Amino acid sequence: MPILYIVPTPIGNLEDITLRALRILREVKLIADEDTRTSRVLLQHYDIATPMTSYHEHNKLSKLDAIFDALAGGDVALISDAGTPGISDPGWELIQAALAAGIDVVALPGACAAITALVASGLPTDGFVFLGFPPRKPGELRAFLEAAARDPRTLILYESPYRLVETLRAACAAFGDDRPACVGRELTKLHEEYTRAPLADALAYYESHTPRGEVVLLIGGAPPAAPSVWDEARVRSALRARLDAGARLADAAKQIAAESGWERKTIYRMGLEEG
Repeated sequence: MPILYIVPTPIGNLEDITLRALRILREVKLIADEDTRTSRVLLQHYDIATPMTSYHEHNKLSKLDAIFDALAGGDVALISDAGTPGISDPGWELIQAALAAGIDVVALPGACAAITALVASGLPTDGFVFLGFPPRKPGELRAFLEAAARDPRTLILYESPYRLVETLRAACAAFGDDRPACVGRELTKLHEEYTRAPLADALAYYESHTPRGEVVLLIGGAPPAAPSVWDEARVRSALRARLDAGARLADAAKQIAAESGWERKTIYRMGLEEG
């Protein structure tokens, strides 16, 4: 049974590829690649002579038949320009079609700009959501960011350096100037840079320092909403109602403290005062 291998490639530094990935790229019958010109640099660096065919956003459907013809005679590796195929790159349609045809799909672990930036950002990693590239039109961008404004997870976006300032400006409007953020630029490359700052400070920095290269934008999740605290009249009313219903003072104080934002001992003293 032929296998379609999903093979991550370096996002910058050519050393960031696994030994298993190099072996697979040598052994498969064909490499389906987003841009053969870019990937040829990697393959030549590691002396890999496997035939390649282009597979990108504009031909991803018309190339399916040719790739399936190759799979009929052996294994195929899917790679992208950089990172893990299918993450804001072509690949999903081919993977889906292969699975539907009963072809084994094997994904190798490896480089991914979103995860690399996340773990270096200093933002929480216990919950995060990858949003890909945001829309370009101002109205769609605003709606896109506002829809994510209350998400408590760390947000990860890819962005063009030419649009970063505009996106940061829209993010300030949607999330507030003080929301923590991180901009990762040129990851694993010679001029790698992380800017860890509130959104307004990140915007000010890139307004005066023209960004270049690939960009990952991370935005901290929405902070938890502050619990509402009851006023004294409401606390006394709730306490009186529970005591009149037969509750023990200690139990009523504990229950109301959990709901009201008041300290249990303060509520207990209120009950003693009221007799």
